[in-house]
Amino acid sequence: MGFFKDADELDEYIGGVFRDAGDHPESGPKLRAANIVMRVLYTDPEAEVTIAFRDDYQVITGPTDIKPDITLLMRGDTADQFWRGEYNLAVGLAKGQVKAKGPVNKILKLVPLTKPLFPMYREKVAKKDAEAVS
Repeated sequence: MGFFKDADELDEYIGGVFRDAGDHPESGPKLRAANIVMRVLYTDPEAEVTIAFRDDYQVITGPTDIKPDITLLMRGDTADQFWRGEYNLAVGLAKGQVKAKGPVNKILKLVPLTKPLFPMYREKVAKKDAEAVS
């Protein structure tokens, strides 16, 4: 079993960091200015999250009619490693561990904007990490 027990838990942590990112003082304005819609399809557990990086910043869990500019496909554990700062998305794309449909250059422009959010994610999962150890 992966790090996330189900889609709800993945949404709590990964969806949660995306929701918080829109209000982040450093990254939020730059993410909103990106004007891109990204859909991420997760496996293990199965989940879908669409993020509209634009003025009306939105994070939508589950299926939506909003058309993405780019779609990523990755395992839940890969997303967890990325948000901890332990996974290089560009390398993952090159190795085929993460699949992308759409202009990959757009998503790679967003990656540097996520680095200031890593501590936020680690804080979110700290309690879950502590429970896993005990």
